[in-house]
Amino acid sequence: MDLNLIWFVLLGVLLMGYAILDGFDLGVGILHLAVKNDEERRLCMNSIGPLWDGNEVWLVTFGGALFAAFPEVYATVFSGFYTPFMALLFALILRAVSLEFRSKREQPAWRTVWDWAFFLGSTLATFLYGLAVGNAMQGMPIGPDKEFQGSTLDLLRPYPILVGVLAVATFAMHGSIYLYLKTESDLQRRIHGWIWRAFGFFLVTFLFTTVYTLVEVPLATRNFERHPWVWLVVALNMLAIGNIPRAVYQNRPGFAFFSSCSSIAALTFFFGVALFPELVHSSLNPAWSLNVYNGASSPKTLKIMLTIALLGIPFVLAYTTVIFWVFRGKVKLGKFSY
Repeated sequence: MDLNLIWFVLLGVLLMGYAILDGFDLGVGILHLAVKNDEERRLCMNSIGPLWDGNEVWLVTFGGALFAAFPEVYATVFSGFYTPFMALLFALILRAVSLEFRSKREQPAWRTVWDWAFFLGSTLATFLYGLAVGNAMQGMPIGPDKEFQGSTLDLLRPYPILVGVLAVATFAMHGSIYLYLKTESDLQRRIHGWIWRAFGFFLVTFLFTTVYTLVEVPLATRNFERHPWVWLVVALNMLAIGNIPRAVYQNRPGFAFFSSCSSIAALTFFFGVALFPELVHSSLNPAWSLNVYNGASSPKTLKIMLTIALLGIPFVLAYTTVIFWVFRGKVKLGKFSY
């Protein structure tokens, strides 16, 4: 078994799971200020209330797996992204505190402050995720000592910023479809209009980012040439994206949400294909890049971790499935609602 390859795939699965699951509740936060009525804002928050913290377990697991399986990569990435990651941590904390504190007092000013905090935390976190992906795709200034040789400003290049905007657009679309599934009545009818605007924003940024990637990031397509079967996933992704407006028009939100999930899964897959076998590409010298072999733990460590993962991942999947099943259906406000 190629344990290094297996762990690369497992990291991709964890990242994919996080993007799909936390993507819709981050999207709800991005759209939060579009709702003006206090009761409707509570409905939106409570649509993700039982789920959002469990969804973030996937991100924590991803970070832990990266640290244990590829410690050299973990050290380089976290030192290079120290400031953005601190900002990400702040955004996630701000978002969580907003959910918990908003309902503690009924004064409009109090709730308005936390509404803005919820929106800003969700949007900033999403943008920073995209910024990290964009920098990984374009490459980072990594030296021969495997240390980040740049500054925080070096991470704010046009391409990573564009990918950050794409992430915001994608999660906004994903969140709007989820809200359409969970709400009813007048709010659901207004959200139907949000879906079209969010999809339009996503489609424009997706097409622009795709063209920019093909022109400015040659590394992105190197494995497409070596493995032509990957183009099948490209075709399936186009079908998934095209099916979103079709399903919305036919009033089949469940099918639209499935298509949105499929598109996010495909984009995560493309990210992994573009990087492999590297995890951190050096823009200074490709020979200094960190890949799944020179940045990995020992084979014994990877083998022990694989055993633990095979025992633990089914529990995570089972927990996620049960939570979604228990809280299925339309969201209602109750005594213990946010």
